[in-house]
This record gives sequence, C-alpha cells and structure tokens, in this order.
Amino acid sequence: MKNHAPIVLEAKNIDKFFYNPTETQVLKKVSFQIKRGEFVSVVGKSGCGKSTLLYILSTMDTDYKGELFMDGELITGKSSNYLSKLRNEKIGFVFQFHYLLHEFSTLENVMIPGLKLGTLSREEVEHRAMEKLKIFDMQDHALKKANQLSGGQKQRVAIARALINDPLLIMGDEPTGNLDKKNSDIVYNKFKELAKDFGQTMLIVTHDPEFAAGTDRTIEMEDGRVISFE
Repeated sequence: MKNHAPIVLEAKNIDKFFYNPTETQVLKKVSFQIKRGEFVSVVGKSGCGKSTLLYILSTMDTDYKGELFMDGELITGKSSNYLSKLRNEKIGFVFQFHYLLHEFSTLENVMIPGLKLGTLSREEVEHRAMEKLKIFDMQDHALKKANQLSGGQKQRVAIARALINDPLLIMGDEPTGNLDKKNSDIVYNKFKELAKDFGQTMLIVTHDPEFAAGTDRTIEMEDGRVISFE
C-alpha cells in the first residue's frame, strides 16, 4: 500500500556548507523520498551529517543548496513566517531531551503546540491532548507536574505533544538516546504502532542499530552522503 502512498517529504540534491573560517561541505547531493505512513530511520557515525540534514528537513535551517518539498509543495525559499506556520501545522518534533516545562502539568505541556496553532478552542485542545496521552498510557498522570515524572514517562509525554496537531510528519533526533533499554523499547513500540495503526509518517535519527533495524527503511549516511536507503 505504501508503494502507492503520496510522497510526504522529498529532498533533491541538498548541499550544505559551513564556513569557519574555511569552507567545509557537510552534505553532498542528498536526495530521497519518504511516503505517507513510512517509518524511516537515519543512521551513520557521529559527524556524518545526520543532525545537520534533520535540521534542514525540519525547515529550521534554510541556508542550503538544492530543493526541499513537503506534501508536494516546494518549500525552499519560503519566508521564515511561512515556515514557522508550516512547522507548527505539519511537523511534530521529538528530541533526545524532552524539553517539557516543569512548572506546567503533563496535560498542559501536551496542549502547548495546539494552543499556539490556534485553530481549536482550549477545550478542544485539552480533549485532544488527553486522547494523545491515552495512546501512551499517560492519562492518569495528566495533572502531575512534569518534574514528577520519570525519564521514560517524560519522553512519552514529549511524543504525545509532538502529535497534538496531527502532524503530517514526526521528526526525531535521538529520541531514545537518554533512555534505558526498557523505556527505549516502549518508545520504539509506540512509534511502530503510530506508523502501523495510525498511518503516521516518521523520520528518526538514531544511533541505536536495534531501533533502526525495526524501521521500514533506513537512510545510511557517510561523510555527508546517503550511501544507502533501503
């Protein structure tokens, strides 16, 4: 079915240079496509360009050569305001560190991107946030402050938060990097469930070979290039 699915993200000949003070090319003609519902991992040694690539794909870094398409639209060259709105509507982010706000409750943390988007009432956002917490068996912790949660629980809340606006794409940068084996497995299994049962598209940078082996496809990078995507 995924063979006929629409293309969610496409990179065409992405080059990236750093200047400090000499010119260094960190990405070299990176091209690939990701289809709706695919669970894709990005692997490679430290310094190969994985995180740099994710930063460009997430539209945070616009200083690159080549073309980037999201949901069939060329987004290269768009204004920062346009890209900010696009990120909030279409991309959910999960990082190695959860970035929860400790002064807020679990539920309030999940609601933040939904309130920022501003398309639903506060009551609707709250209902939606509770539904997302249920996916991760975190609904009973909804009123706890974020600092009362364990590390694994915080990361599950961070993923629920990434889902609040029903994004086209979830991007993760080492989302299991700070977790023990048990919690890493929980997070991986939830990602797998989101792809399989909810048709969620995911692009996850990881150092964990076991995590990568369980994804639909793996982008392997070396020295700024994609050396395989299968």
